[in-house]
Amino acid sequence: MAVLKVIEVLANSTKSWEDATKNAVKQAAKSVKHVRSVYVKEMSANVNGDDITEYRVNVKITFEVK
Repeated sequence: MAVLKVIEVLANSTKSWEDATKNAVKQAAKSVKHVRSVYVKEMSANVNGDDITEYRVNVKITFEVK
């Protein structure tokens, strides 16, 4: 039986929500091992005029505790 833990991470990107999600996983992987999945809980963006300047995600990352 595996023991799994879930953490919540906020991340951003100037490119896309997908890139922001990748940034969240990369950052989490620096301090936790055995990342299993990522769930995008919320997405938002900063807007300047009619342009999106920053994409933001709030994700839940699941990893195995060994």
